[in-house]
Amino acid sequence: MLQSLHVKNLALMEETEVEFGRGLNILTGETGAGKSLLIGSVNLALGGKFDREMLRKGAESALVELVFASGDKRVREKLEELELEPEEDGSVVISRKMQVGKNVYRVNGETVTAKQVKELAELLIDIHGQHEHQSLLNKKKHMEILDAYCGEKFQKTAEAVETAYRECRELQKALEEEALDEEAKAKEQALAEFELQEIEQAKLVPGEDQELEQRYKLMVNSKRITENLSESYQYTGSDFEGAAGAALSRALRALRTVSGLDARLGELEGQLSEIDNLLADYNRDLAEYMADCEFDDEEYAEVEERLNLLNHLKEKYGNTIEDVIAYGQDRQKLLDKLNDYDAYMRQMEEQLAAANEKLEKACEKLSAIRKKNAAVLTKQLKDALVHLNFAAVEFEIALNRAKSITAKGYDDVEFLISTNPGEGLKPLGQVASGGELSRVMLAIKTVLAGKDDIDTLIFDEIDTGISGRTAWRVSEQLDTVAHAHQVLCITHLPQIAAMADRHFVIEKSSTGENTITDIRMLAEEESLGELARLLGSDSLTEAALSNAREMRLQAAAHKKT
Repeated sequence: MLQSLHVKNLALMEETEVEFGRGLNILTGETGAGKSLLIGSVNLALGGKFDREMLRKGAESALVELVFASGDKRVREKLEELELEPEEDGSVVISRKMQVGKNVYRVNGETVTAKQVKELAELLIDIHGQHEHQSLLNKKKHMEILDAYCGEKFQKTAEAVETAYRECRELQKALEEEALDEEAKAKEQALAEFELQEIEQAKLVPGEDQELEQRYKLMVNSKRITENLSESYQYTGSDFEGAAGAALSRALRALRTVSGLDARLGELEGQLSEIDNLLADYNRDLAEYMADCEFDDEEYAEVEERLNLLNHLKEKYGNTIEDVIAYGQDRQKLLDKLNDYDAYMRQMEEQLAAANEKLEKACEKLSAIRKKNAAVLTKQLKDALVHLNFAAVEFEIALNRAKSITAKGYDDVEFLISTNPGEGLKPLGQVASGGELSRVMLAIKTVLAGKDDIDTLIFDEIDTGISGRTAWRVSEQLDTVAHAHQVLCITHLPQIAAMADRHFVIEKSSTGENTITDIRMLAEEESLGELARLLGSDSLTEAALSNAREMRLQAAAHKKT
């Protein structure tokens, strides 16, 4: 449920906040007061297009914030998927701050993308304006409506159809990609044989390149390494006058002549002896390392040649030796396939045929569910249309086999209607006017009310082209939908406004150079006055108020039924 709407610096709105409730929330106002700003601001919060002209004059940024109360499991799962924390009270707060060239979306205080907001909004709110009514002219919408009515069993079958369809597409694509004529096959085979032979002849060992690179690095730098190590060996050895090893030996001999005279001198001798031993160990290790650095020209050439080969193979077949080995294994598999190509292609064709048969059966099952539900939905929609003052309406949901199978199955779904006696059924788009389309959409929402999981519905232009008794019928249907959903409806008709559980007015006022639009909820007496205005009264006469009260009583009587 949409709990509240907060708007700041948007068009004529300086700053306003309105709290909505369950049931039927009606919004009315004078022409030009800015009723379209309600849907406009909600759409902006949910990712609608923002233009510089939408900013209030003198403002640098605008803000729209929506607060939803939702206990829907799907909403919680979507929040988890988006890695967003729910509010402590379970509410969902969606906001958008708009500046020229910059937009910041937030959900529960966390910055998100417009795409993430739209994904979440699809589970929270459904907005029906003229564009949505016009969507009924597209047959794809007819299938969506029927499928939404079909329920959980249908959804499982629909998923099976989609899975089977994707499997067929993947197999078909693979079959087309694998198709080769004799010349192409021979070229592919020759190339694979050459590449495999080149890799196999190298007798590759995982990690070999890294070891050789380290060895080669030592070889290239062996002269510089040997010279410096020799110098280090000389200065730490015992053969050179003044070297550390020789000096240590003399120091140790001098200390031993007196170490027996005092225990502390004995300790000092031990320390110096340990240093002498460490230095001797260092010299031995250094000598061994220097011996390993002795390379002959033949060994150097072998390592260089092997490294060049490995690097050549890595450039062609992969970044590492392991990648090259894996590539060779793939070439072997390709050769195995090409050597028995005809059998391989027959196997793929058999797999595709089996997958197509599986898809056909799944589509047949899905179509049977659609046809069964279409018969029930047809009757319910016709009853709803009759209640909406389509007195002589005929309605049918036609299901025919489409020219090709899609992920939705093989059905072609189309709504057919006749609104005048004696006229045959025709496609909805060829018959219905804009006002009639809005009533057809309302009939659909009424019938789907118990199956639609989206809690909040907004209707705009639902009263296009209607008046009198038809307006009352529309009002009653809106009230029916509001039993299962929160409904926000913008209207200029008193018959619809009279049915309100909560009545809001959108007003425009001027103070000097500023013009401000605001939204506020009306008390009962104020609502009667607004109904009187919608009835065409220039002043609140007792007669006008009496008519308004009568309409409220009529609406209340319907609510009790």
